[in-house]
Parts: sequence; structure tokens; C-alpha cells
Amino acid sequence: MTLIHLDTPDDPRLADYVSLTDVVLRTRLEPAGGLYMAESEKVIRRAMRAGHRPRSMVLAQNWRSSLDDLVADVQATGAPVFTGPIELIELITGFHVHRGAIAAMHRPALPPVGQVLENARRVVVLENIVDHTNVGAIFRSVAGIGADAVLVTPRCADPFYRRSVRVSMGTVFQVPWTRVDPWPEGIGMLQEAGFEVGALALSPHAVSLDEFAARAPEKVALILGTEGDGLSRATVENADRTVMIPMAGGVDSLNVAAAAAVAMWALRV
Repeated sequence: MTLIHLDTPDDPRLADYVSLTDVVLRTRLEPAGGLYMAESEKVIRRAMRAGHRPRSMVLAQNWRSSLDDLVADVQATGAPVFTGPIELIELITGFHVHRGAIAAMHRPALPPVGQVLENARRVVVLENIVDHTNVGAIFRSVAGIGADAVLVTPRCADPFYRRSVRVSMGTVFQVPWTRVDPWPEGIGMLQEAGFEVGALALSPHAVSLDEFAARAPEKVALILGTEGDGLSRATVENADRTVMIPMAGGVDSLNVAAAAAVAMWALRV
């Protein structure tokens, strides 16, 4: 294995990794540039197991000896692997690189909605959730609890954004997902596919999650709304049911990622 050793932060071959601020990631790489960043050895492995192809990888030299097999897998695709002191790598990227490894990955094309829904029984829809950490946490719960697919609306944060991917621990690569557009017209598509659509929202007309889960049909799609404002009025009006989690202690709601985990657990099949 031949690694390319770094000794300067302005190496032109590292253009994909320079100053990876939120603005850079959203405007230069994700998704317009056709790339996403996979951070940490575990996340990179999961991306490659999902069939995603690396363009390159940067590895801190103090992690080199324990990741020979990962280096070999990346190099087998024809992608270069760079290495250098962690301080230099973090100077290049502008942030602490988790566990000393980061890779620029080619972004796969998203599948059509119909393909994602095929054979699914439990689907989670994320409406305009803008916090990347919440998006990643929801994907991790989807994978761990066993929902079948995720749909994200046009204004929802990118599940392949670096922070989303890291928080999901790479499970975003194993959960079938795609964007549903237009929205909320997509609710009709779910209903036509045989899903009972539940809108998770505070409402005097909402049924409790316990009641909804007790009589849940074979196919359920649960919609979760953006932080703060929750679901849009049009979404609640077009859903088949409005559902709320029974709460105690004077608390009216949970963080959207926590609510998603609770709801998926109650609706598991």
C-alpha cells in the first residue's frame, strides 16, 4: 500500500477537504458537487458496504496502523489515500476529524419514491426538519428499531450532510430513502400506495399513539414536522389521522428525534 504523505495544507489534491464549513458543504459539495463527506472509520466502512464509491480518503497518521484493511479497500477502487499529522488535517478541514479519518464519497442517485415504498410497511416522513443532528438521529432510530424507509420533503436537511451521516453512525446508507416532491401532495401518493398516513402533532382531535398503534393497519406512514413549528396545516388536514404521544409532568412534547424513536417503537412490526 502506497499512501500519499501530506506536508502542506495547500496541496491542490485536497481541494475537496478545504475549509468544510456549512456554507461550503451546502454550496460546493452537497449535493451540487456530487459528493458527500463520510467521517470516521465506521462511517466510511458502512458507506463502502452500501456500494458507495470513494473519490479519496484522508487518514491521520496515528490511525494508520489500525486501518490497513480500510486503506486497502479504498485503494482497490482506484481512489488515493492521503495521510499526515492530525493537526495538519484539521487545519485543512477546519474542524476536529472524528477518529482521524474522512473520505470524499461520490453521491449515489436517489431512487424514485415508488421503489422506496415497494414492500415497505412502516415509513417515516420528515417534513422540513432543518437540524442535521436530528435527521441523523432519526435515521439511526429507523435502522435500529426497524422501520422500512424514510421520505424527506424538499426543504428537509440533507441526510448525506456530514453531521447527519456521523450522527446516524452511517445507518443512513442502509435505510432506503429519497426525497418526495411535491409536498404535501405526496401524501396522496402514500395513500394510493395503501398507507394509512399519521401526522404526529399536538391537536385536540389527535388520537393517542397507544390507540393508533393498537389498531394500526399493515402499512403506516408517520409524518414528523420541523423543530418548533411542527407540521404544516395542509399536512395535518390531508393526513388520515393526527397522532400524539401521551405526556406526563406538564411536558407537551419531545424533541423530534426522540418522538420519532418513541413512535417507531410503538408501531414496530
